[in-house]
Amino acid sequence: MAGGNERSTKALKEVWKRAENSLCADCGKPDPDWASSTLGVFICLSCSGIHRNIPSISKVKSLKMDYWDDAQVQFLAKHGNAVTKAIYEAHIPIYYYQPTYNDCQVLREQWIRAKYERKEFTEPGKQLPYSDGVKEGILWKRGRDNGQFLPRKFLLSEREGCLKYFTKQDAKEPKINVKIDVINATFQPEKIGNPNGLQITYLKDNKTRNIFVYHESGKEVVDWFNAIRSVQFHYLKVAFPIASDNEIKNRLTRNFLKEGYMEKTGPKQREAFKKRWFTLDHRRLMYFKDPLDAFAKGEVFVGSGENGYSVQKGLPSGTQGNFSWHYGITIVTPDREYLFTCETESDQLEWIRAFTSVINQAMTPQEYAIEAYFKFKS
Repeated sequence: MAGGNERSTKALKEVWKRAENSLCADCGKPDPDWASSTLGVFICLSCSGIHRNIPSISKVKSLKMDYWDDAQVQFLAKHGNAVTKAIYEAHIPIYYYQPTYNDCQVLREQWIRAKYERKEFTEPGKQLPYSDGVKEGILWKRGRDNGQFLPRKFLLSEREGCLKYFTKQDAKEPKINVKIDVINATFQPEKIGNPNGLQITYLKDNKTRNIFVYHESGKEVVDWFNAIRSVQFHYLKVAFPIASDNEIKNRLTRNFLKEGYMEKTGPKQREAFKKRWFTLDHRRLMYFKDPLDAFAKGEVFVGSGENGYSVQKGLPSGTQGNFSWHYGITIVTPDREYLFTCETESDQLEWIRAFTSVINQAMTPQEYAIEAYFKFKS
């Protein structure tokens, strides 16, 4: 903690170590060591970089390396994360996605700008761009066959309970018309190759279909994301009238538990292992030839331990299929074993942790129905 007299340095340390200031005010990362001298919040290094891009709102300084004068320390002492959050986060809609330090840059930046720059949550009943129950606009969508991103008109309607997109601006009929309750949306900047890349998935004939989109404006794409969550929330409130708001919130869009490359072999376990891109979306393990494929080449249902599902480190002895990666995983189901290999031990352990977290959860009635479908299909 550089500079300053002994009194102000001691006072700064005391404010800093308050329990309310032990997590970043914006993303929740532990042990923040930066603060805004104009907002009075304690933040992490990553969020401080976003604050620095809004100099008219926030002036940030390091708590360890910068000089803090008496007036600035007193300002921090009067405010801090609890007081400031009570002002800027007073009226966050239940469906609004509040990002953590694990989320991508565009989500965290728009969350910070929404709070402090646009002051979206300071007043009750404020009209927000994602709360109208309808949203229409252009998103750049990746072509399923040619891989080109082209502008497409999208329409989200709470009244109709669906999301549509049109191949032409003046088209009367949509290319797709998807019910809102089968839609998921998750940010995928690295996979899509755009910082504002959003993956929209939905179930079609009980198979997952992927759509990859982006918008040049970070605000616009995050508004689309929260508009989808808003429409989903109000749809589910009607569909499940006795469910609590938090129960419904937990059924809105979700991040995938794990994604990445593994090798897999076929059901006879004698075929050569082939490299595939895998996505674990709760109990659905999908595999693709390419991460940006519209449809999975196959899906595996991952049930609960009490129903005969387990994950094991390594491959069964005597596995015959040729494989180039040597860190094996075996998924045991009531009907068969699925064999995979990972490139590194850390990949293997991460996948095992992800599978274990799913297998340890009890199945819902809806998941029993999905399991029955998978068994019927196979």
